[in-house]
Amino acid sequence: MKVIIVEDEVLASENLIYLLKNIDPNIEVLKVLDSVKSSINFFSKPIEADLIFMDIHLADGLSFEIFDKVTVKTPLIFTTAYDQYAIKAFKVNSVDYLLKPLNEEELADAIIKFNSIVKTEPTINNSQIESVLQLLNSNNKTFKSTYLVQSRDELIPLKISDIAYFYIEVGIIKAITLDNKSFIINEKLESIVEEIDTSKFYRVNRQFVVNREAVLKIKFYFNGKLVLKTNPPFKERIIVSKAKATEFKNWMNN
Repeated sequence: MKVIIVEDEVLASENLIYLLKNIDPNIEVLKVLDSVKSSINFFSKPIEADLIFMDIHLADGLSFEIFDKVTVKTPLIFTTAYDQYAIKAFKVNSVDYLLKPLNEEELADAIIKFNSIVKTEPTINNSQIESVLQLLNSNNKTFKSTYLVQSRDELIPLKISDIAYFYIEVGIIKAITLDNKSFIINEKLESIVEEIDTSKFYRVNRQFVVNREAVLKIKFYFNGKLVLKTNPPFKERIIVSKAKATEFKNWMNN
């Protein structure tokens, strides 16, 4: 299989290549593109790739802008770090996606899925891309505002805006408020991320979702990772993976 990678983070593209080689040593990476501009130039000419892995957020814009300029007939698997709009659109339109940081098992499953789908539906169509763009640019998205949580022998509505961070502890989801109170949330972390406003909350790793208002400092950590200092403080290091570090800083800067 011959693949092309569209990814602006060097570490992320290197990690993807490493995982692909682990899954199948015969996979050949023809090209790594790091921007909308370079992708448009590249895809304006005939290509012989079997599959494209494409990050949504590139340094010079959304990768969907590529399709405004050129027609890409090669099947695509999109990658995204946190964009729940896109994930929902992919599910509706049968466009595949992978959530960063990439997992080898999920990547292998996606390739198996690609091999089965490509026989009957070799390319995505314009309507699929348009649907994703509409959801990405939509201002009508409504977000969950409260969770009903137990406090001793009663139930109380907990405002999401008052939550500093969510985290997983021994399989249980806990929410810590800005005034340092702890509550159990009876949902999966994946479901929570789909319900809350991702302009205010960011999933920094598989165990932790943080409120922008709770972040006091960002410290550089080894191997390109970041460590967050929050208020209230957490008992352990809150680490942003190297695959998400650049995007997290951009998110904090917006």
